[in-house]
Amino acid sequence: MLFSTPLFFFLFLPVVLLVYLLLPGIRVRNTWLLIASLVFYAWGEVGFVVLLLQSVLVNYILGRAIDRSDSPGRRRLFATIGIVINLGLLVFFKYFNLGAETWNALLQKFGAAPVPVSHVPLPLGISFFTFHALSYLIDIYRRKQPAAADPRDVALYIFLFPQLIAGPILRWSAIGPQLIRRGHSVEKFAEGVRRFVQGLAKKVLIANALALPADRIFALPAAQLSAPDAWFGGAAYMLQIYFDFSGYSDMAVGLGKMFGFEFLENFRLPYISQSIQEFWRRWHISLSTWFRDYVYIPLGGNRVSNTRTYLNLLIVFFLCGLWHGANWTFVAWGLYHGLFLVLERTRFGALVGSLPRVLKHFYVLLVLLIGWVVFRADNFAVAANYLYAMAGLASAPDAMPLLRYATGEAICAMVLGIFFSTALPAQLAAALARVASSRPALQALGAVVDIAAVLVLFSLSAAWVATGTYNPFIYFRF
Repeated sequence: MLFSTPLFFFLFLPVVLLVYLLLPGIRVRNTWLLIASLVFYAWGEVGFVVLLLQSVLVNYILGRAIDRSDSPGRRRLFATIGIVINLGLLVFFKYFNLGAETWNALLQKFGAAPVPVSHVPLPLGISFFTFHALSYLIDIYRRKQPAAADPRDVALYIFLFPQLIAGPILRWSAIGPQLIRRGHSVEKFAEGVRRFVQGLAKKVLIANALALPADRIFALPAAQLSAPDAWFGGAAYMLQIYFDFSGYSDMAVGLGKMFGFEFLENFRLPYISQSIQEFWRRWHISLSTWFRDYVYIPLGGNRVSNTRTYLNLLIVFFLCGLWHGANWTFVAWGLYHGLFLVLERTRFGALVGSLPRVLKHFYVLLVLLIGWVVFRADNFAVAANYLYAMAGLASAPDAMPLLRYATGEAICAMVLGIFFSTALPAQLAAALARVASSRPALQALGAVVDIAAVLVLFSLSAAWVATGTYNPFIYFRF
């Protein structure tokens, strides 16, 4: 069940909210949220519910053992066991197929027969599930937050449906206290509705409108891919993945507020960045800070020699790429970003920093666009053909005309995407707020316009979804 479906926002969400608001006390409400979250997960992945609940129970037991132990050695042992179990589940379900395919490819290359293996299915949201479980154990080990007294709290933290399928990645130290006490208000609920509708509109009206031309262009064989097609498809995907991902994050933050939770903001206009370092301070913030706090800093961070710091960055972004999917193109994408983060700590970074802002921005967008091509491609051959076409080096005797993909709908979505990728909307809103601050009539009018805008965006998004338009789910591979 996706957030951007009529089943979710016309049936599941209203029922869950209505019952939640009628129930007394935080414990009863948490139990209801857990039941709803399990139903939400089972709707799309019923076969793994029991296994993941068993994993929750194991993490609960290990968390209690870590919390109660005064011996550093025993605490480290229990934490290590938990980390190995959680990573073992992730590696088996997400990377077994990749390992088997890679091994068989090597065997065939050397003339040996491939080994027959069974395909291992991928549990929905396994990467987010694993990182939440790891955060739970590590935060307890570091004494940032006590272990949960009730296993239902661990289950709710991991299964909480607003963040279950696409994040943001939550920390136990941030969510644990909110399971015991959190605030509800009309203002907070209204802000939650506003954020949810904004995220839904970003996903449906912009990301989905760009998904169809992007998918069609990336699916073209090399003989039909011209340079204009390649650039348009790359730009469409670049905007699609941002508005798809940030749209889901906005919906998650909004849903959290409706139930009284405060989640970490996951995006801060990443495409206005002036460096790749800045991009990763703005893009998928919950993931980049997770790797920073749980991997990069324990490896030594930047408190070691330059060579070791560079190695730490490459390790982190190798893991970051691998986290995104079981495909070597994701690993290459991660190492590609890691390489530029290393370069920006050398004289190359000083050179880029000396450029005018417009050239620094162009540098970032070009690096990102090339990276997104590798990220989106099914394999390295597809990525190479695509990049050749972008560079104008590939011959395309049967090239498809760009107008076949650059429809009025796609161009409109691209213009909107570019505009809302910048700081201009926030600056305009702030300017209007300043003008209205001393005029009560304008403030009242602004409130009415705000409500009307939310209703219009929701109506447009719901109508778009109801017509059965293209509604892909990017994060299934994650």
